[in-house]
Amino acid sequence: MLLDQLLTMSYELERRVAIDAVLMAARLCERVRKSMPQAIAKNDKSPVTIADYGSQALICRAIAAAFPDDAIIAEEDAAALNEDNHLLAQATDSVREFIPEATPERVINWIGLGSSTGADRFWTLDPIDGTKGFLRDDQYAVALALIENGQVQLGVLACPSYPAEGGRGALFVAIRGGGASMTPIGSDMSHGLKVVAGGDTERLRFVESVESGHGDQSRQAAIAQAVGITAPSLRMDSQAKYAAVANGEAVLYLRLPSPKTPDYREKIWDHAAGVLVVEEAGGKVTDMFGQPLDFSQGAKLTQNQGTVVSNGVIHQTVIEAIAALS
Repeated sequence: MLLDQLLTMSYELERRVAIDAVLMAARLCERVRKSMPQAIAKNDKSPVTIADYGSQALICRAIAAAFPDDAIIAEEDAAALNEDNHLLAQATDSVREFIPEATPERVINWIGLGSSTGADRFWTLDPIDGTKGFLRDDQYAVALALIENGQVQLGVLACPSYPAEGGRGALFVAIRGGGASMTPIGSDMSHGLKVVAGGDTERLRFVESVESGHGDQSRQAAIAQAVGITAPSLRMDSQAKYAAVANGEAVLYLRLPSPKTPDYREKIWDHAAGVLVVEEAGGKVTDMFGQPLDFSQGAKLTQNQGTVVSNGVIHQTVIEAIAALS
């Protein structure tokens, strides 16, 4: 118990700064979402909104102010804003609601703070993980993690649509060696997270992405059945899937490479915070071959393929099922 307290205290400033920044960004996202913004197509054809830019600007600004020597690897860049004055004005207005001194130039600079390629200590940020869910008024997450020497030390997930006691919206926080917790957004009443060990047949469920292109859904269903999960999958956007495993709502989250993109490598910001939340709740996370995820290679998990997230108890069985069905 004393060790847990010491580990938590050693990252207390980082934890407070990260939570405050992520919650502020989540409030910005919810304000923007009320108007159901038109998505802007990025070069890779994935959607991005004003909220993505505003969220990244707020969080990068907060991290840089508190930890000026820390690098940040974030999903968005300001290229589209530089080419569209109207878009830049909208992004600036969204940020100015929280930071009155925001100007277009400052917003671009704050977003640009997330363009690092890595360091021994750095933060990784997805300002809106699950933008399609955000646009559908469904699940999304503001995801921030601190990585030191390739290992995630702090993870913070704000999931504004996640079911929570008393309403909607939950904050998930984990510190390596210090456990994981869930707090309803707008409340101070948090509780520790613990994966479900099994035995409750209603909880023997697995989660996967809503988007079929984000995985191999037929193969994932076969793997789940091979380990005794017969219920239909829960399909969710974003790292809310990690939260579902950590919170005991499912025992497995699978993200296997799509047959259309078999060599795809995951982005670190799509997983880092969720990985630690699950691990600190007693679960396990590896790639499809049973190897730990390597966050030391920059923006992509170049040394890993696929993702397996479980309650830990069934993990090896899942890995063996994947190998048998390959």
